[in-house]
Amino acid sequence: MRRLLAPRHIAVFGGASAAEAVRQCRAIGFTGAIWPVHPRRETIEGLPCQRSVAALPEAPDAALLALPNEATVPVVAELAAHGAGGAVCYAAGFAEEGAEGARLQGRLRDAADGMPVIGPNCIGVLNYLDGSALWADQHGGTRVQSGVALITQSGNIAQNLTMQRRSVPLAYVITAGNGAVTGVPELIEGVLDDPRVTAIGLHLEGIDDVRGFARAALTALSRGVPLVAVKTGSSELGARANLSHTSSLAGSDVLWDALFRRLGIARVHETGTLLETLKFLHVHGSLDGKRITSASCSGGEAALMADVAQRHGAELPELPEGVTTRLRTVLGERVHVTNPLDYHTYIWGDAEAQRACFTALLDSGFDVNLLLLDLPRNDRCAPQHWTTTWEAYAAAARETGAPACVVSSLPEGLPEETGSRLLAQGVAPMHGMADCVRAVAAAHTIGVARRRHLDEPVLSPDGPATVRVGARVRSSHPHGSYEQPEQPEQRGPLDEFAAKQALAGHGLRVPRGGVTRQGPDRAPDEAARLAAELGFPVVVKALSHTLAHKTEAGGVRVGLTDEAAVRDAVRAMAPLADRFLVEELVPGAVAELIVGVHRDPQFGHALTIGAGGVLVEVVRDTATLLLPARRSEIVSALGSLRIRPLLEGFRGAPPGDTAAAVEAVRAIARYAHQDSVAEVDVNPLLVLPDGEGAVAVDALVRREAYEPGTAQ
Repeated sequence: MRRLLAPRHIAVFGGASAAEAVRQCRAIGFTGAIWPVHPRRETIEGLPCQRSVAALPEAPDAALLALPNEATVPVVAELAAHGAGGAVCYAAGFAEEGAEGARLQGRLRDAADGMPVIGPNCIGVLNYLDGSALWADQHGGTRVQSGVALITQSGNIAQNLTMQRRSVPLAYVITAGNGAVTGVPELIEGVLDDPRVTAIGLHLEGIDDVRGFARAALTALSRGVPLVAVKTGSSELGARANLSHTSSLAGSDVLWDALFRRLGIARVHETGTLLETLKFLHVHGSLDGKRITSASCSGGEAALMADVAQRHGAELPELPEGVTTRLRTVLGERVHVTNPLDYHTYIWGDAEAQRACFTALLDSGFDVNLLLLDLPRNDRCAPQHWTTTWEAYAAAARETGAPACVVSSLPEGLPEETGSRLLAQGVAPMHGMADCVRAVAAAHTIGVARRRHLDEPVLSPDGPATVRVGARVRSSHPHGSYEQPEQPEQRGPLDEFAAKQALAGHGLRVPRGGVTRQGPDRAPDEAARLAAELGFPVVVKALSHTLAHKTEAGGVRVGLTDEAAVRDAVRAMAPLADRFLVEELVPGAVAELIVGVHRDPQFGHALTIGAGGVLVEVVRDTATLLLPARRSEIVSALGSLRIRPLLEGFRGAPPGDTAAAVEAVRAIARYAHQDSVAEVDVNPLLVLPDGEGAVAVDALVRREAYEPGTAQ
């Protein structure tokens, strides 16, 4: 990858597009050899053409192939055989075009034979650090000493981002295209090998190799190189657009959020926010906190910043008393000193007074400091006083060493020239209050994830896990125990009793109960006998592996208090099933949870915890984790729910047994994290008062044959 991303010599294949690549290499300052290859032309851009790969002076470090799709494949094979460092395939017409294109893409993958290949269906690679442009079009970047890397799955988005006027130092811009050979994970690892890369921005439509992506992201987290991602395809229309654009598939948006949280990747939703966040991270890196100071000479701006900070997750604490005293000395009694600070215009144009004001404010010891300032138009106004203000702020930042940003409310309020001057002084020039605060929140998210990872390394989502099933295990709890015999593995949906047996075998507490087994004619009497043995009140349910939603079908009777009521209930439910489950009624629940696991073909098993019961679809209060998950993650997910007050004891009610609920979730996850388990749904899991446990009173399990990795 090093040879491909920072080549010493480049071969270009094709006509007009190859010529454009030569021009772009020259414009960016590439000093190595460029070898055009063309079967008929004598020269391209004044350079002599070679006739074939074999005619090249030596194996090129990198090659740009601007050839038709069918012609691309044999050239890739020749380059690989010749020992080239890698290739960029510009052509479209591969897997994004359907079955025939997918077959051609398979041939391309075989032809590469282990050689890195970026694309096909991409614009190329720009290296602004060393000056190389495997890029068959125009771009807007310039050379830098260090900066951020952009990896996108859309060539047009990448080209647009190179045209930014936000003073973002771009180190690499790489368009992955279809990722037929070298995907996003390998590209992340490639730019991570360059110590001049300060942060990495991603535009993702989908990832085929989630495990590889996790590996690369955790490497970045360990090395302290922040990752920020825009993931498209979160809407139904967005997913359709992805399918029609490249061969990358959009996965479930909830699972993407879960993956990003696990890996410490900050997710943003717009390309402007992506650039602002990368710029902030380039200057200040990740953050331990999100406490900010804000200064402006306008009460309106101060109020606006307070609203924006609250909306997007930053904190504006009160200023320390010593800082307040110093500010009053500089600003006088007419200025009310608070955070956010409206320092008024009494010191406007007074460089020394402004520097003293800003130095005191930046001595607050907060995580980030913001100066709100929009510069006037140079063509109609005199900007000297505004220049004095930001220069005083930059001087205060140098003196205190505090992280500082100058923030404009409008993109045009901070010209590119001023932004570059601020950047050179270690001050982040930020465009837009909301994007600035989002960047602060993202930097804090990454900082928290990094500390957590260093303390307790993150478990990489590993998709299906093979666990032996059918072993003899014993489940014990205060309300009885039973032994689960070794049984042949059942496929398809299990009935509720079988599902509970399977889950209890992995440590989940279920109600005491029994099943009628002597046929429909004798079922009422047998159910009555089971109820009497359990003790009233009881619950009776129709039992069938095809009856998933028993309540809606009238297949559940709750709170039956005598044998006659049990018989009547069984007779009424006879059209639904031949067998019936009789269980003890579990009273006194503090809260009802739903705990579900489903196997996603891309992400593996995903665990969802939320508010349960009959209103689960209405309330929609859930948190999702990818498996395997640590206990601490389950605790955090449970604590993130809106029903958390119920678990803690709401309005005088007793607190729930949260520890037991966490262990119940872990038991469900242990069982579900098997290749053969497609779906588990426990609803509700009753959380009893503290010290009394948690009981799964309904369960659904679906198993099916599955070969690990086939859908990855």
